[in-house]
Amino acid sequence: MALSGIDTPEEFQRRFEVSDEIREKLETYAALLKRWQKTINLVAPSTLDEIWHRHFADSAQLWRYRPENTQESTQTWLDLGSGAGFPGLVLAIMASETGGTRHILVESDSRKAAFMREVARETRVAVDILGMRIENPETQAKIGKADCVTARALAPLSRLVEIAAPYFASSTLGMFLKGRDVSAELENAARDWQFAFELIPSVTEEAGRVVLLKALNPRTEG
Repeated sequence: MALSGIDTPEEFQRRFEVSDEIREKLETYAALLKRWQKTINLVAPSTLDEIWHRHFADSAQLWRYRPENTQESTQTWLDLGSGAGFPGLVLAIMASETGGTRHILVESDSRKAAFMREVARETRVAVDILGMRIENPETQAKIGKADCVTARALAPLSRLVEIAAPYFASSTLGMFLKGRDVSAELENAARDWQFAFELIPSVTEEAGRVVLLKALNPRTEG
């Protein structure tokens, strides 16, 4: 069931049950986004007045599906094509009080990467922001495998799983925000890839879906 419009920081805080500190960090994020948007196209201009619903809540909904950390080691969360930080930077902020996670955001656009670094600095959130291309072997070697891989509006699912595959271990969970064409995208992706998945209705968009994807492997002939 989609949430009605989340128009204020207070409404976001109530819906997602976050602390005052998390809400304040996101308020700082929103202010920086509006300021930087004047010179860099970070988000669609039509969504600028709906930051809390279209961007923050849309990203934050993934937090409830996070895998349980049953080990003492820190989980690695990887966000592909982070853009202005959705969903990766929002999730890093959500995680900033709980610990146990390391967040890596990959964005090849140097201006968007600079924006995210400024948000991280102002909010005092620990994230690794890499201004590299996701598909480059150098990027893959630097990051290695992740426990959780996220992406929003990056590519059709068939291409997305191809990009994400080098970062998947046997237990990796993919959390991807997709739109109304998700069923066709899953069908196309399944031609070349094997995976288990669960589809969950988005809480911010009636036709949107969260794809939880595991056990990703290339499909072999025969």
